[in-house]
Amino acid sequence: MTNNINTLPRSDDVVIVGGGLAGLFCALKLAPRPVILISAAPLGQGASSAWAQGGIAAAMAEGDTPEAPAADTVAVGCGIVDEAVALGIAREAAPRIHDLLAYGVPFDRDLEGRLAVGREAAHSARRIVHVRGDGAGAAIIAALSEAVRRTPSIRLIEGFVAEALLTEDGAVAGLRLREAGDAAAQPILLAARMVVLATGGIGHLYAVTTNPREASGSGLAIAARAGAVIADPEFVQFHPTAIMVGRDPAPLATEALRGEGATLINGRGEHFMAARHPLAELAPRDIVARGVFAEISAGRGAFLDARQALGARFGDRFPTVHASCMAAGIDPATQAIPIAPAAHYHMGGIAVDHRGRSSIDGLWAGGEVSSTGAHGANRLASNSLLEAVVYAARIADDIAGRTSPSPARLADAATPRGGAPDAAAVKRLRMLMSAHVGVIRDGYGLADAVRSFAALEREATSIAVRNMATAALLVAASAWNRRESRGAHFRSDHAADVPALAQRTMTTLAAVREVADSLSERPTPRTAQPMIA
Repeated sequence: MTNNINTLPRSDDVVIVGGGLAGLFCALKLAPRPVILISAAPLGQGASSAWAQGGIAAAMAEGDTPEAPAADTVAVGCGIVDEAVALGIAREAAPRIHDLLAYGVPFDRDLEGRLAVGREAAHSARRIVHVRGDGAGAAIIAALSEAVRRTPSIRLIEGFVAEALLTEDGAVAGLRLREAGDAAAQPILLAARMVVLATGGIGHLYAVTTNPREASGSGLAIAARAGAVIADPEFVQFHPTAIMVGRDPAPLATEALRGEGATLINGRGEHFMAARHPLAELAPRDIVARGVFAEISAGRGAFLDARQALGARFGDRFPTVHASCMAAGIDPATQAIPIAPAAHYHMGGIAVDHRGRSSIDGLWAGGEVSSTGAHGANRLASNSLLEAVVYAARIADDIAGRTSPSPARLADAATPRGGAPDAAAVKRLRMLMSAHVGVIRDGYGLADAVRSFAALEREATSIAVRNMATAALLVAASAWNRRESRGAHFRSDHAADVPALAQRTMTTLAAVREVADSLSERPTPRTAQPMIA
């Protein structure tokens, strides 16, 4: 049911922040326990999971076993995947797929009625379940949104953002909420002892991204400000095939296109990936993204060519991508699609254990805002939706075993008014992230970004901008600290991996602020950087 937030009584309800896959699935799994579900955008909108064109990786085909996708996940994660976590997720894939089927998700089936499976990059077998080729995310969110709306134990609050996480004696005490898009609105304090953050990723911190505007790192920032441990924030995955047609966010050309035989070419018509990796177009995303980036940087341009692989079948097989191309005046059946790498997925996030618990008592995190150890330095295709449903179910199980503590008494005095976001400051932040904390990084650019974000965090009058700066600072400072290249984190001044650094990053906001302070005290010399051919 939907409620006006001002009519909510003080209660012991579980509060879930985020209307994407993790938030919706967790709320449904908690039923009939009372839940307050807060979504910044109308349900079904504003969630990256709704835009996911890939599917869910699940070892459900004959001859496939959970050990195989777990091994693929470990291989792609470049030495820092938690192997027990990867295997545990893979083993829970089948029951979570059956849950989604029960909620009405219409996964594709073959002629014999079995779930149809496709292959995506760096998977050793066909094991990705899709919906109409490229519509899994939208179909899953639509089905779960409908299920949530008809579940009486779920109170749905739309149009509010969580701008601060409130704590008392090291434990969650509540949230400070504000009406989305109205910086002058009076904030509302919501007492809560059990909070699940499922607020999504950080893609919109970048100038070029496939993520919705709501993916601006707010959940990461408010948890960090409350003292939560943050894991692996430097690892940001760039999707190599965002469609470059002048839209923000950029439409996505799903990896499944390459799984069906589409190729990558430059403006000369040359296939450039075969010389970079034995798997060519199906190499891990970080390698493909750098290959595409190099062609664009060299002035040759980069294109996705499905003319031979799909041709006239493109529209039927991949209707979402087809529609995006046609809207921009590109017929992908007869023309190559202009592409570029775009910020797509954050492997880092709020550090959580195998139950989804953060370092703050009473705070759980699921989906992209969390970091479970499953993805390491480079996420394997179609593992994110799987991780979201697995951990959402685990969080619900963990909460179900708890009695509800009495809600805290929050003082109304601690409710600052928000300033309007400075559009110029947001634009500069996003440009700095793309330029210095993007596909290819170096120490000089990272140091400049760290200093800039630390200053913006201190000086911003808008709480929304301050939270963006906090999230950006976490990523940039951790990238500056990691002086090697590993997975999606590539530094041209430290281009090799360092075996001694094959471990996860665990940090806090206090620690990255110390990095910023040290960089502000001394200039960072620019050194000659090797060219990325």
